Amino acid sequence: MNLLDITRAAVGNTFRSKTRTTLTVLAIFIGAFTLTITSAVGSGVSDYIANQIGVFGARDVLTITKTAEDAAAETEGLSPYDPDKAANGRDALSHVEAPHITPDDLDVIRQVDGVLDVSQVQHVSPRYVEYGENGKFELHVNVDGVLFNPDLASGWQLDGGTTEGQILLVSPYVDGLGFSDAEAAVGEVVTMGVADYTGEIHEVQATVAGVMHETILASGAAVNDTLADELYHLQSIGGPTEASDHSVHARVRFDASWSEEQVALLQTDLTDLGYDATTVADRIGVIQAVVSGIIGVLNAFAIIALLAAGFGIVNTLLMSVQERTREIGLMKAMGMGGGRIYTLFSMEAVIIGFLGSVIGAVVAIGVGAVANDLIKGTVLADLEGLEVLRFEFAPVATIILLVMGIAFLAGTLPARRAARQNPIDALRYE
Repeated sequence: MNLLDITRAAVGNTFRSKTRTTLTVLAIFIGAFTLTITSAVGSGVSDYIANQIGVFGARDVLTITKTAEDAAAETEGLSPYDPDKAANGRDALSHVEAPHITPDDLDVIRQVDGVLDVSQVQHVSPRYVEYGENGKFELHVNVDGVLFNPDLASGWQLDGGTTEGQILLVSPYVDGLGFSDAEAAVGEVVTMGVADYTGEIHEVQATVAGVMHETILASGAAVNDTLADELYHLQSIGGPTEASDHSVHARVRFDASWSEEQVALLQTDLTDLGYDATTVADRIGVIQAVVSGIIGVLNAFAIIALLAAGFGIVNTLLMSVQERTREIGLMKAMGMGGGRIYTLFSMEAVIIGFLGSVIGAVVAIGVGAVANDLIKGTVLADLEGLEVLRFEFAPVATIILLVMGIAFLAGTLPARRAARQNPIDALRYE
């Protein structure tokens, strides 16, 4: 009896007890379905996060903040008010206490090996943006806007070398400001209002360079350096003269060809000097960790379901061995060795695992295709470019092989019992 004959016999034997086999396949189906869905969610979210990181054109940049003093961290309860540490300004510098980076700090950072350039990040907080007679709308400006190459719905990237103030709007502003579409907004001039320290509103005009899709890392409008400098100058009017020399953040540029180990060493050097240095990957690492944790928990439940299904396979095949005892004795009496009988029952287990895993994977892909359209059009409509369930051949094939492997292991005990049957005792079995 060759392998092909054994396979044919195994297929026929699998469906002798249709109800029992169907229930076992159903148990495997649940585990395979869950694993396929969670794998697709992991692939979809990971791909989306990777694309978000890829939006940033400046991978050679560290964002620098000054580490809070240890004494402040160790203070218990309420801290006494210190007028010398009171924050100045209304928009440029927050009222929330945060260590500021001064020109002296910039000089220290410049001396660190590997630092090519360091500059302050001036936060600008315009109050509104308007176009024509459509009213004013609150506007948030992303201070990291000059660092990334956003996914544009229309227009072009910001020009860092021009003396013209430019802005990249995010897509939700298109309808609000009265533009027919993203392309119609490109090249138009919008008016922005910014408040100084005294509360007086100053208006600045800016040309719309383009309209970008909003992402988890690049939320808010982006402005070029010319416009950022003008806004910061206006919002600093009436404030302390030293305010323009201080900022909460700074940017450090290093060699873009550096390895992760070299970047980590530079971060350590800056940390030793009292500065926190983070990359774009560092900022999004928490999100990736949370997603990975959730996917891990869901996969654990799927594995538990598969283990339960494994016991179902053991029960199904043990019952089959008992019911077919005389048949096993007859096969042995006709010269069929224990190895071939072992292979026959193992093959039955693998077939059950194959059926459950393939059906589970196919149904998961079908459900995922429908769910993707529903989710993208409703709950996650604002996250453009996100494909929640992303099915890839390699993970799906791996799941099917994994389930078949579990089924094979589950069938080992019944297969061994069948292979060890004494032919004389088996033929006498009633």
